[in-house]
Amino acid sequence: MGTDNRHPAGGLELAYARGSTTKQSLERQLDALNAAGIPDGQTYVDKKSGATVDRPGLADLLAYARPGDTIVVYTLDRLGRNLREVLNLVHDLGEKNIGVRSLADPLPINTADEGMGRIAFLLLALFAEMERTFTAERAAHARAVAEAAGRHIGRPVAHPEDKIEYARLLKARGESLGQIAAKTRIPKTSLHRYLATATGETESDMPA
Repeated sequence: MGTDNRHPAGGLELAYARGSTTKQSLERQLDALNAAGIPDGQTYVDKKSGATVDRPGLADLLAYARPGDTIVVYTLDRLGRNLREVLNLVHDLGEKNIGVRSLADPLPINTADEGMGRIAFLLLALFAEMERTFTAERAAHARAVAEAAGRHIGRPVAHPEDKIEYARLLKARGESLGQIAAKTRIPKTSLHRYLATATGETESDMPA
């Protein structure tokens, strides 16, 4: 499939199909592309999933496509491993005057159209940007709520809280770090951090 290097004059419809570890059956994609009138000789295939970086079929297709051609896929997600990658690729193809058309997306897209197909793609890009914003806002809100509740943010504490509290009690009694480490089995390096955080001291202020 897609092995003829000769490119006839006039815009071609070139198909691309990629296998998936989930619901995207390669056979279903090929059947739909064939039903759309695209011959096997103009169809490029990658059998591995999108998690695989190496996609020789897509690379061959992109090397063969010329201005005026249209790349046809079953759904847009076949073109990349994530939405950002798909959007970047479709944008780059548009810069080269190569269109992209999907057959089975909820709102089928044809970027070669000046009408609804192009609007649909622009909406996809907008939704992607909105989702990145919402994700960042949700993460920031979760951090703010956790900090307000006094919960630890970031890397999990390596030692149980009750041991840390015991270490703080021993320090308040005047015991040395060596004695506290022996009783709690918390390394001195960690004790420096836990106890300095509790008292507001710097680690250099604490006796060994």
